Amino acid sequence: MPELPNDESNKQRVVTDGYFEREVRLSREMTATFLRELADQLEDDNELTVSGDDWEIPFRFGEPIEVEVEFIGERKRELEIELEFEWAEDEGQLNVE
Repeated sequence: MPELPNDESNKQRVVTDGYFEREVRLSREMTATFLRELADQLEDDNELTVSGDDWEIPFRFGEPIEVEVEFIGERKRELEIELEFEWAEDEGQLNVE
């Protein structure tokens, strides 16, 4: 599971509702590892789990996945790549008997 570094507490918290945001700065190598682990989960199933030492977010997503690329080329150049997953709604099953 993709894991981000710890902040303060060692108490594991499973985030399933409300609002949660975490921003970290990683080395190039750690970022690549995080993205590979995320990609592995995406290829395997429509469920992923992202975690840090003290938190975990399990998430079942639907398709399509929104990918946004933003480039700012002024004084401070910046490239932002954002992935947005929406919760997969149960579509119910039809049975013919």
